Amino acid sequence: MTVDLTAPAASADPYAVLRELRAADPVHWSVTHRAWLITRYDDVSDAFRNKAFSNDRVRPVLARRTEPSAASDVLGLLAGWMVVTDPPEHTRLRRLAAGAFKGQRIAVMGEQITAIVDAHIDAFLAGSGEQDLISEVAYPLPATVIATMLGAAPEDRDRFREWSDELALVAFGTGGAARADRHERALRGLREMDTYFHELVDRRRRDPGEDMLSALMAKDGDDLLSDDELVAMCALLLFAGHETTTNSVANATLALLRHPDQLDRLRADPDLIGPAVEELLRFDGPIKVLNRWVVAETEVRGKRISPGERVHLVLASANRDPERFDDPDTLDLGRNPNPHIAFGKGIHACIGAQLARLETRIAVGRIVSRLPGLVLAQEPSWKDVLASRAMDRLVVRHS
Repeated sequence: MTVDLTAPAASADPYAVLRELRAADPVHWSVTHRAWLITRYDDVSDAFRNKAFSNDRVRPVLARRTEPSAASDVLGLLAGWMVVTDPPEHTRLRRLAAGAFKGQRIAVMGEQITAIVDAHIDAFLAGSGEQDLISEVAYPLPATVIATMLGAAPEDRDRFREWSDELALVAFGTGGAARADRHERALRGLREMDTYFHELVDRRRRDPGEDMLSALMAKDGDDLLSDDELVAMCALLLFAGHETTTNSVANATLALLRHPDQLDRLRADPDLIGPAVEELLRFDGPIKVLNRWVVAETEVRGKRISPGERVHLVLASANRDPERFDDPDTLDLGRNPNPHIAFGKGIHACIGAQLARLETRIAVGRIVSRLPGLVLAQEPSWKDVLASRAMDRLVVRHS
C-alpha cells in the first residue's frame, strides 16, 4: 500500500489512514517517506528503548552534505541541541538542564501563565464576528510564556515567534516554491537568535535572577553548561515549546467543539481538566511522528531494519491503538488509565512536558470557562507536514 502522511486527506484526518496501516502492515516501509513507519503502541514504546534507533539524527544528514549551503549551516547549528543527541552527551545535557525543569519551579508559574492566558482572551473578547483562535490565543501564548521564563523583555516575544516560525519551515515544512528560501530564512533567524541569546546569557551571568535561564546556569558538581550550550537550550525551549503548546491548545479546543457532550462535561466539572488534557493529548496530540536514525541492525515484527535507514515512530497511531486503548477513537475526558505517549517515553521524553501540560490545562480551562458561547465557524485547514499535527487556522465565533 502507498502511504503519504502529508497528503491533504491524511493531513486533515491521519487517523483513518493510520487505522488501516496499523491493521494491515504495522511496520511499513514507506517509499514516499523513505522510512519505516512503526504504528503499534507496543512497538513504538519498545522503540524508545531500542539502542539501534538513534536520536542523533542531524549529524548523519550533515555528514552526507559535501557542498557548503544554508541548509548545512542550519544543520550545523542544530546538531548540538539536546533533543538530537544520544548518551553520553544527552545524559550530561539533560542532567544539567533538569534542575530548571523541577516540578515545583514549573508549578509556581501557574499564576503567571493564567494572567497571560487571560490577557489574550481579553483581547479576543474585544473582537467580534469570526476570529482565528490560534493567532489570537494559542499561538502568542507560548512565546509570551517562554520570554517570561527566560527573563527576556516582554516586547521581545514577537521576535521569539518569528524565529520559531522560520525554523519550523525547515523542521516541519514540505518544500515547494513558496518555501524555496526556507533554509536561508531559517539560517538568518538562527543567527539572530544565537546573538540575542548570547547577549541574554552574558547579562544573566553578571546579574542572575529567578528565571529559568539563571537556573540553567547552576553547577552539578564541577560541571556546568557552557555559554553555547545555554544558547542551544534556550533555542530548543523556544522552538519545541512554542510549536508543541500552540498545537496542544488548538487541537484540544477543536476536539471539544466537535464533541459537545465532552465539552459540557468539562464545563460541569472544571476539576476534570487534568485527566481531560491527558485524553485530549492522546486523542489528537501535537506531534504525529518522531524520527530516529538506525545505527544497528534490528528487527520489529519480523521486519529487518538496517543501519542507515530511517524510522518514523508514529505517535498519532500508537495513541489510537485498540490493543492498548478501549474505544480508541472515542474522546472520553475521564479515561483511566491513560498511558499515552504524546510526549515520547524513556530518556528522550520531552523535558518540557510538565510545562506544556500546565500551559494547556490553564489555556483550555480558561477558554472553556470564559467563552461559553464558542462555536466552530469554519472547518479548519491543516498543515501538510509530517512531524506535527498543526492547523493553519481555527476560525470560531463567540457570543
